[in-house]
Amino acid sequence: MEENRRPGSDEIRRTSGSDAAAADTDRGTDATQTFGHNSDLSFVPFGSDLSEAELDAIEALPTRAALLVVRSGPTAGARYLLDTDVTTVGRHPEADIFFDDVTVSRRHAEITRDATSFELVDQRSLNGTYVDGERVDRAILRNGAEVRVGKFRLNFFVSPADLPHGHGNDGHSHEQGPDA
Repeated sequence: MEENRRPGSDEIRRTSGSDAAAADTDRGTDATQTFGHNSDLSFVPFGSDLSEAELDAIEALPTRAALLVVRSGPTAGARYLLDTDVTTVGRHPEADIFFDDVTVSRRHAEITRDATSFELVDQRSLNGTYVDGERVDRAILRNGAEVRVGKFRLNFFVSPADLPHGHGNDGHSHEQGPDA
């Protein structure tokens, strides 16, 4: 009797030979999932509740570098150093910043650097890329900006050495590096 029952909707359905071939063909397409209507896409800025380690990492950034700190999402607390002219962000395993989550497109965004300025460029991602709560195709990243990629929320920080005078923690330029 048990053999004749239909599988429930929560059970795995095995594919036969021809269905398996069709499933393999589909894997070549991007399987990014969209957010449902219940997803929280509201923009609520994070306060300056950075940990001591995060503050130290930001303070230690060399000129022409920046840091992305994951504030919420599956990898909350992770930090990514931006110190090249192009940094790729996506679900593709070869992305410079790899987010293994179905809400992130394989090639979701790029961050480009020009001197000490960083620009975020969406790569036609399904769920879009947001800066300070606004969906953007491209945006110059300002110190402290919130970036959203899929369900990941990050904050962007530039090197204190590249901030205009008076905006660093101690107001001094650090271009010469720490004193011996």
